[in-house]
Amino acid sequence: MSVNADPTQQELPAAVTGVQLAQGIGHQPAQSFWAEAWAQVFKRPAAVASIAWIAVVSFFAIYAPLIASSHPLILRSDEGTSSPLMDSLSAPDVALLVIGTIAPFFLFMKIGTMGFGTKLRLIIAASAQIGIVVVLARSIESYFTHRDAVGFVADWGRSDLFVPVSVTLLCAVVMIPFLLISIFVYRSGSRSIFVLGVAIVAGLIVGWKWTPTLNNFDYRDRESRGLVEATYTVVPFSHSHSMPAMFNRPPGATPMDAVWSRLESWKRRTEGRSAKYNDAELAELGIDDETMTELQAIGRSVDGLVSYPVSDFVDELDTRVDEGQITNFAQMRDAILEHKAPVHVIGTDTLGQDVLSQMMHACRLAISIGFVSTGIAVVIGVTIGSLMGYFGGWVDLLLYRLVEVFMAIPVLFLLIVAAGLLPRNTYVMMAIIGCFTWTGAARFIRAEFMKLRHTDYVQAAQAMGLPLWSILFKHMLPNGVTPVLVESSFLIAAAILIEATLSFLGLGPTGQASWGSLLRNASGEAGGFLWWLAIFPGAAIFLTTLAYNLIGEALRDAIDPKLKKARV
Repeated sequence: MSVNADPTQQELPAAVTGVQLAQGIGHQPAQSFWAEAWAQVFKRPAAVASIAWIAVVSFFAIYAPLIASSHPLILRSDEGTSSPLMDSLSAPDVALLVIGTIAPFFLFMKIGTMGFGTKLRLIIAASAQIGIVVVLARSIESYFTHRDAVGFVADWGRSDLFVPVSVTLLCAVVMIPFLLISIFVYRSGSRSIFVLGVAIVAGLIVGWKWTPTLNNFDYRDRESRGLVEATYTVVPFSHSHSMPAMFNRPPGATPMDAVWSRLESWKRRTEGRSAKYNDAELAELGIDDETMTELQAIGRSVDGLVSYPVSDFVDELDTRVDEGQITNFAQMRDAILEHKAPVHVIGTDTLGQDVLSQMMHACRLAISIGFVSTGIAVVIGVTIGSLMGYFGGWVDLLLYRLVEVFMAIPVLFLLIVAAGLLPRNTYVMMAIIGCFTWTGAARFIRAEFMKLRHTDYVQAAQAMGLPLWSILFKHMLPNGVTPVLVESSFLIAAAILIEATLSFLGLGPTGQASWGSLLRNASGEAGGFLWWLAIFPGAAIFLTTLAYNLIGEALRDAIDPKLKKARV
């Protein structure tokens, strides 16, 4: 090595003595607490694989409406060119797409002296602000346009000014608390401008998607009749698109499988046979006019599942039969199954809905349930835990009794009861899970604050007369929140398991794809076992919960002071 080489570029020795450290040999630049913790996490292959899996699930949670949809990306007709896929997006879809696309660039982009933590807090605040606007906008729209609405409510809901006035007032009201925090807590004009910009974005989203669109999946039928030309996305099936002809189809099935299955079943019925034909028996069955007539009727039943007239294909088969190219059922089967048609990569469920599309859309439910319910739990737990740890005495005694009461409540049974009494939607489930799983966070914060309340900087803050909220959340919380952040990864995994369990029992959110619902259908309505409905959703649940647990364990070991001392 050159004598004049840069010392910072020299390789550090594997081990150094105390004398060498005193001489500056083996010295490494100091890292922040979280930078060092994450560096230890990324040294674990299992943790890295877990983070990669969560990134994949998050990607599909954000972009599933664009990747898997029965609505064409581009639709051409005599009336012009449109994009039914973009028109079908709801306000939550657009909000997630905007946040999920902009947030990574904003997070890793260098913006002046703004640190990673500051940008992360801004992203979380912006997501919360937009999320609140979207949820309240849906509630307001439902209230004023409900079919039972009468009088002033119904008249105002039909007014041309209803949408712009409602959007403006809603965004302004939701913006107020975020704006006050920016002005009085952070005393930052740039943050106030950021909050205003987020409010404008939220207003544009809900104003564009104020009225939800009804799903109509007749595009392939119109395309088969030559009325339109459609270009579909990667997975040309929506999670809610039910196709009766395609129920319980295995991976790789197409509408042509349904055609052959129905034709073969018809042949068995006409001969009074229950068992399926084998290849040799099919080769001995001839093709007659009655068979082709039945095939024409079967083809009409799947016209809406392909982009071409099935009758034309049946006429082609009829011509091949007349020319002697197809002489038996085995050749007919091969000709039908080889014909091009949309493929269900991992099969369909008991309602004829594409499993791959449902798997992708279910990622959103898993991620949202986990993060939102855990966020609610952390906010409640941190607030109550900080009061217990800071004041102690009778405040701690009373609030800890409250913690014990909530610890004794079985969340799963509470959710089962709530499913029969309250609306079965995602927001209710998030609220219940978050409001009854905060006890762990409260106990962690209580223990940390009890240690911190006697430190010099806390006593100095008290002597300066700082307000209570400033002492608790601006000075003490950053130094005591670490165990809660680690615990939150386990809470997310638990929330996903709770949602999957409820959906498996048939008590999950209605109208949404869920891994648990797919798993429930694995037994089949006729008692048969549908392996693809057990393996794929079950693997998704297992891998996602395992990933969060592995990340939590890696973080816990990374911040453990005993293990940290052993690594030095």
